Amino acid sequence: MLSPITRRILAVNLIALMIPVGGLLYLGPYRDRLIDQEMAALRVQGELFAGALGEGAIRILENGQEVLNLVPARDMVRRLSRPSGIWARLYLRDGTLAADSRVVGSVGAVIEVQRLNPRGPEPGWPLLHDALMLLNRIGGLLSSRSTEPLPPNFQATAAELPELARAYAGEITGVVRQSKDGHLVFTIALPVQRFHQVFGSLLITRDGAAVDQALAEVRLTILILFAVAALVTITLSFYLAAAISRPLHRLAEAAEAVRANLGGKDEEIPDFSARGDEIGDLSAGLRAMTAALRLRLTAIERFAADVAHEIKNPLTSLRSAVETVSRVQDPGQQRQLMSIILEDVQRLNRLITDISDASRVDAELSRIDGEPVDLALMLETLADMQRAAHGEDAAAARIEAKAIGSGPFVVSGVEDRLVQVFRNLIGNAESFSPAGGLIKLTVRRDGRFVEALVEDEGPGIPEGKLEAIFDRFYSERPSAEKFGTHSGLGLSISKQIVEAHGGAIRAENRRGADGRIGGARFVVRLPGQ
Repeated sequence: MLSPITRRILAVNLIALMIPVGGLLYLGPYRDRLIDQEMAALRVQGELFAGALGEGAIRILENGQEVLNLVPARDMVRRLSRPSGIWARLYLRDGTLAADSRVVGSVGAVIEVQRLNPRGPEPGWPLLHDALMLLNRIGGLLSSRSTEPLPPNFQATAAELPELARAYAGEITGVVRQSKDGHLVFTIALPVQRFHQVFGSLLITRDGAAVDQALAEVRLTILILFAVAALVTITLSFYLAAAISRPLHRLAEAAEAVRANLGGKDEEIPDFSARGDEIGDLSAGLRAMTAALRLRLTAIERFAADVAHEIKNPLTSLRSAVETVSRVQDPGQQRQLMSIILEDVQRLNRLITDISDASRVDAELSRIDGEPVDLALMLETLADMQRAAHGEDAAAARIEAKAIGSGPFVVSGVEDRLVQVFRNLIGNAESFSPAGGLIKLTVRRDGRFVEALVEDEGPGIPEGKLEAIFDRFYSERPSAEKFGTHSGLGLSISKQIVEAHGGAIRAENRRGADGRIGGARFVVRLPGQ
């Protein structure tokens, strides 16, 4: 069974082939030229016939009157028409039929008439013959050349043929007639005259078998060429359909297999990228999408495992404290256990809040269109807010913001999420800064990117942990900080937000001239506008 795309390709290609073939089969101008040629040849023959009759069949009476001699006229009509196969009739001035080339014997005797019903070519196949005759009829109907209908009895009298009346007046008139089945009949009426005296009219008729034959041969040739072209077109259409539908079918089956086994065994999408066409692009896109989906599923599974692990610890502590508090009678121990329960509940609340925020980031950023955000203005505003929040606290870290160069420092993004990134980095810097330490916020232009730096004067980042600090639930906190205050998701969420904006974030240690670590530096690199 043919696929839908195969049927469409076949239909389009065959229709495109049939349109010009239909135009070629019409053959209207070619048919008109053949008719003109036949009429011109018939006129030349008629003029020869009429001239011969005017010279050789005129008898001069004793009184000097010239009359038409019927005996030689009949012989001349019959003899002259026989080699060319035309039908010739001679009418007198009174409309009487004087000679007929198809009469056996003399006029007035019993005659045998061959019916003027020209036949076209007789191909070997009746069906092909009928098709060619039908095309002849259709071509005749569509032709711009006007024709007259063939009378039922073409042995009409002179009164029924208008061209005879014009011949009596000395005119040569040609008429093209067509039978009901589409066959052509050509007629020329000529005056038979000597000098300027008209003795009668000569009517010569020829069927259109030659025209029909020529048209049929041309149409037959066109049909043969069409059959060959159709065969080639169908073969190429099947090849083209197979080259399109077969890989598409394989891609669809592979995509369905991936969907059915998602999370199970790995199903491979066929690689058609070597084709160098749209199907190859589709194959590469599906493979990339499948790989990204698997990475996302792996990340989700790892995230779920990390969440379960991180939640399990406070839950275990909470459960132990709850079970213990019911058996302890000492009020002091009960207050201590209740404090532990409260801390574990708060820790769970922070974990759940940060986990919910982390799971929302990608979906939220994919739905929101970015807006122009000036990083220089953002960092200056955040520095002002931190200074206002600390007031005159001498132990608080100092913070300053500056821009290097003239910018512009505008990026496309979601402002609230970018503020979240820098507030998190500033909060980390404050946590590790010594009392009265300096936190520098710097923004600069680097080609088509904008870089924002957050630097502190703390102890720096442990060697080998520059990448690990961005992992989920990784926590490297100051020793004086109470355990469980942070969930370990802040830098992971920051990295997630920056990468969703098409940027990158990295951590490095600041070193002095002596090579000693003088603090940590976080660099956020985003595409600029």
